[in-house]
Amino acid sequence: MPKKKVWVKILGFGVWAEHSISQLQFVVVRERVMDVDRIELVKAQLQPYLRQGEEYVLRFEEFARQIPPTQIYIALGAVFFTTFILYLIRAYKHTISNTIVLSGLSGGGKTVLFYQLRDGSSHQGTVTSMEPNEGLFVLNSESSKKGKIKAVHLVDVPGHSRLRPKLDEYFPRAAGIVFVVDAVEFLPNCRAASEYLYDILTKASVVKRKIPLLILCNKVDKVTAHTKEFIRKQLEKEIDKLRTSRTAVSDADISDEFTLGVPGEPFSFSQCVNKVSVAEASALTGEILPLEQFIRERVKP
Repeated sequence: MPKKKVWVKILGFGVWAEHSISQLQFVVVRERVMDVDRIELVKAQLQPYLRQGEEYVLRFEEFARQIPPTQIYIALGAVFFTTFILYLIRAYKHTISNTIVLSGLSGGGKTVLFYQLRDGSSHQGTVTSMEPNEGLFVLNSESSKKGKIKAVHLVDVPGHSRLRPKLDEYFPRAAGIVFVVDAVEFLPNCRAASEYLYDILTKASVVKRKIPLLILCNKVDKVTAHTKEFIRKQLEKEIDKLRTSRTAVSDADISDEFTLGVPGEPFSFSQCVNKVSVAEASALTGEILPLEQFIRERVKP
């Protein structure tokens, strides 16, 4: 039998060797037999585990047959209901807003209030802004408190008429609105402040979400400042006049507005769908506790 030098695999090792064809066939057959033996050995080792698994499946099936179908349905319903409730809670947490919007006429002190809330500074005197100030921070009065405190997203929108449309960007996600009034220069600006406030109170984004609004009478540290009671009554009177004139406009022109008050009755802020409150403050001296309380009622710590 002729011999040939070939590469052969014996017992897992490759070697060069000279073998006849019959010897090579013997080696191949032997290797195949050993592979079959290994497979049978593995099967034998796994057999106890397979039998044990089959026993567990049979026990579970027997246990499931003993449970009344009603209990199974109740258990599945409880699981689905719990999952649904947890999903709603998670979604609700994500939709809770922490945005507070400062609005009002120019010169009322909105920007000074913004800095007082942020870092406790008054920035020495009048601050006029032409761009919205935004900040996400823990209130300065709470900076020394221990524990986790939720930050407030505070937005100061300038009172210039050209910039008021910016409010529409923030109202849909606002937790509260602060309308700042200059308590010293209130009477000369009463009509303009009332028109501005009327526009806010009739906006669909405010009424539909019932966004609480605080009328903050600023600069009450001045001797000539008007009281919050006086300012509230004057604003109600002016808005009552506006209500009469505005309702004469066609529905097409006020499609995005809601009417205020009760027909046939003098207007009062208590008639608004959203809660309207009035408070006093002094941004320059840092007496802003009512403002901080309003914010924390809307943005929980």
